[in-house]
Amino acid sequence: MKRVNWSLIRLVILVIGIIFLYSFTGKRNRERKIAGAVVVFVGKNPLFVQQKTVNKMLIENRTDPKTIERDALDLNKLEKIIDSHPMIEKSQVFVSVDGTLKAEVKQKTPIARINERGREYYIDYNGVKMPLSSNYTARVLLVSGEIDDQNKEGLVELFRMIYDDPFLKKNIIGIQIMPNDGVVMLNRNFNYQIDFGQVINVEQKFKNYKAFFQKVALDSSITKYKKIDLRFTKQVVCTK
Repeated sequence: MKRVNWSLIRLVILVIGIIFLYSFTGKRNRERKIAGAVVVFVGKNPLFVQQKTVNKMLIENRTDPKTIERDALDLNKLEKIIDSHPMIEKSQVFVSVDGTLKAEVKQKTPIARINERGREYYIDYNGVKMPLSSNYTARVLLVSGEIDDQNKEGLVELFRMIYDDPFLKKNIIGIQIMPNDGVVMLNRNFNYQIDFGQVINVEQKFKNYKAFFQKVALDSSITKYKKIDLRFTKQVVCTK
């Protein structure tokens, strides 16, 4: 008489049980509704967009997020919806262990406010336009003049350099873009203008300006100047 292989039978039953349990649990998870929705802003920037605005995008304008079934969620789609907002740089959407639908949101970082023939907007750190916010006004570099495809790259790099440098960020408050793409800068505390010239040799020009400022700031002579000319990389020419 052939012996029954009980070990094999037990193994088959165990595998079938695991598959059934997994399928049952998966079905319950898919049918389970989310516990709620939360929006978290990453970074220290003040809010240019209201939290409730992002929350509406996250739950796709539903009244109650707890009516949303997990199986109906398309996380990639939700990220694209949130990222389409002109104030938002990037988002990450996920469901936490406790079943909460969460969105971690990074806003754009404005580095300059542009006035272009009466039309105002921000330029963010990545060189992307962003509209003004009714929620908060950023204290950034004020820029007037024409920005086009030819001068944009150099100007954005200039704005970024000023934003990243504590001395320049505190010292320079405004820029006027001239018709020849030259740049004139305005100082926060003194009346002189800085003739920066073309946006070339930027690091050297700023190095020259810092050296000049540190030297004349030791006495009261800095108040006598009307114009600081940085167009020449080997010297700073001052006009009283």
